Amino acid sequence: TNMLPKPMLRIQDKPILEHNIELLRNHGVKDIIISIGYRGEQIKEYFGDGSQFGVNISYIEEDEPMGTAGPLNMLKGKINDTFILMNGDELKDIDLEDMFMFHRKNKSTATIALTTVEDPSNYGVAVMNGNKVMTFVEKPNKQNAPSKLISAGLYILEPEVLKAVPEGFSMIENDVFPKLASNDKLLGYIFSGQWFDTGTPERFSKAESDWEGLD
Repeated sequence: TNMLPKPMLRIQDKPILEHNIELLRNHGVKDIIISIGYRGEQIKEYFGDGSQFGVNISYIEEDEPMGTAGPLNMLKGKINDTFILMNGDELKDIDLEDMFMFHRKNKSTATIALTTVEDPSNYGVAVMNGNKVMTFVEKPNKQNAPSKLISAGLYILEPEVLKAVPEGFSMIENDVFPKLASNDKLLGYIFSGQWFDTGTPERFSKAESDWEGLD
């Protein structure tokens, strides 16, 4: 990825980010804000205002890396309704309407999409109590893992979550979710659709060969 931002790597002839935008559009989400950093101008150039993809895209720009939560500080005061936060460099096929209904029905403040993996030792593994996420155990060995459930990098959040985001660089997994979990405000939505992490060359090539597209 020396020349490309990771979300612009192609899987089956489309940037990974385009698959994610299609997921949102297919479920009626049309207003999208993309936080861009490394070589972000390539993302802007490709997607523009989103009109040719059937969505409305605006951008926030990170002058230096802000982590997975830091960019949310730029949205304080601009978001006043339930919203989705998602990673742009994974492939996922989630029924967002069903997840949203789960979120609403349970009066959740934050809902994490959880997927099941055979070997959870490379990930943060969810410790559950019913549908509440109590904590994540980082990279447990396979035998001692508390579950096989890991975060799929997509969350439905209420605007009040923004208040829990510290200034500057911060990670949603380490700096925001533990605060919510300690107040019983973090729920897990387990889904069985496809999910591929593209974080290593091996996982990337598995995604390339096994991704079946969106329903």
